[in-house]
Amino acid sequence: MNVDASASERKVHVPLGERAYDILIGPGLIARAGTEIASRLKGRKAAVITDAHVAPLYLDALVQSLEAAGIASATLVLPAGEKTKSFEHLMTVCDKVLEARIERNDHVIALGGGVIGDLTGFAAGIVRRGVRFVQVPTSLLSQVDSSVGGKTGINSRHGKNLIGVFHQPDLVLADTDVLNSLSAREFRAGYAEVAKYGLIDKPDFFSWLEANWQAVFAGGAARIEAIATSCQAKSDVVVADERETGQRALLNLGHTFGHALEAATAYDSARLVHGEGVSIGMVLAHEFSARMNLASKDDARRVETHLKAVGLPTRMSEIPGALPPAEMLMDTIAQDKKVKAGKLTFILTRGIGQSFVADDVPASEVLSFLKEKHPR
Repeated sequence: MNVDASASERKVHVPLGERAYDILIGPGLIARAGTEIASRLKGRKAAVITDAHVAPLYLDALVQSLEAAGIASATLVLPAGEKTKSFEHLMTVCDKVLEARIERNDHVIALGGGVIGDLTGFAAGIVRRGVRFVQVPTSLLSQVDSSVGGKTGINSRHGKNLIGVFHQPDLVLADTDVLNSLSAREFRAGYAEVAKYGLIDKPDFFSWLEANWQAVFAGGAARIEAIATSCQAKSDVVVADERETGQRALLNLGHTFGHALEAATAYDSARLVHGEGVSIGMVLAHEFSARMNLASKDDARRVETHLKAVGLPTRMSEIPGALPPAEMLMDTIAQDKKVKAGKLTFILTRGIGQSFVADDVPASEVLSFLKEKHPR
């Protein structure tokens, strides 16, 4: 991969027919969000949904940008954290959108990370049976993953993201300046999703990340390139399989294990955040593939070595506090969205960049593997 050092902004187009949209990636996009929205979409009213962490940093700038472009806005600030993805807060968002008299051609804008994007997108998908939706993702994880592709939802006591709809955004504005305000932990967590795209089917990208991850962390052209490559990779998969009836499931590499670990910690971000769960889950997926004689142990070690190098956890034993027994983790896995007719489906691999959808994985093998890896 060659990085264009002069590229201060990139655009990725998601060609979904009448639901096609652009992803803009680069600095200063919040300041000109109003101009970008007004030039593409018809509505002149917006409901901006954000959280208590992001609002003090970027809400005023976004509202001013909207007003300058002639877009009137109402705002709602929700509590920060994974627990906000609930029925209670979904109803709050829906009420705010209706209270603001948002019509189908107006805009519901998600200003925040994956939690706000997923929750707001769900509300936009069901209010008036669907209103226009703009993503302004403020974390690396949301810029490269959750803001793209139209998956929206909330969590249930049965598991993560089990309640939701597919509702594509009309525009994604990934302002790379906002990433400078992330903590090191938040940025690392988002980087797990970047690495995922290399591990799915882009071995050259994974090799590039191994050599250039420090430049990605530092910012500039390498960061923009990594985000753009990730968004293009996700776009390609979404266009081929918008509603996850087949190959889109590849985007869940590491997520079956990761979601089970998140549920096991009751979505307590002090213990585990999503990207950390994905990091551990991707190592487990490669190790399980090696256990099933599908891939080499060397590939699993290579994945773990890289994720460790950037500072991500790679073992269940690194999660603070006690974990429930392996049998309870299996109960969560059995509720995973990819389960079909009660049969387990995992994203496994034959090597770096050679992931595939494995149907009917023996539950007994998974349980035995989890017992082996469980820190007890």
